[in-house]
This record gives sequence, structure tokens and C-alpha cells, in this order.
Amino acid sequence: MSSYREFEAEREKIDFLLEQGYIIKGVTENLSGAFLEFEYQGSDPDRSKREMLHILHPDARKYFSTILVQQQKKQKVQ
Repeated sequence: MSSYREFEAEREKIDFLLEQGYIIKGVTENLSGAFLEFEYQGSDPDRSKREMLHILHPDARKYFSTILVQQQKKQKVQ
């Protein structure tokens, strides 16, 4: 798989969880990538409260960093 396709696949996974009502609750980075912890903020009792993603691509790491900054700004406004 090309590098750009790897990035797209990881970005789509992140976007899918965000669209489903999850927010990024934690990040653990190490030599094998970043592990994102998502927490569900909706009211659907059948949905898992937590999800984890393993992010490898450097551009996907930049992407979720941008989302984290947006989430923090949104929390400050509320």
C-alpha cells in the first residue's frame, strides 16, 4: 500500500469514530506509533464506551493532533 493510502486509511478510521460521537480522550505514543483512546459521548446504550486505534503514519499523527487542538478550543468555549 502506498504511503498516502496508509494515511487515508488511518484518517478514515479516525473520522468514522468522530462521526459516531466519540472524542479523543487519551494518546499514548511510543516507538511503534500512537495509540488513541476514544470515548463515546452519545446516548446509545448499545455502543461501546471506549475504542482504541493504533496510528502508525506520521501524517495521521499530525491529523489527530489538529483534532485534539480543536476539541480543546471547543471545551474552553463551552
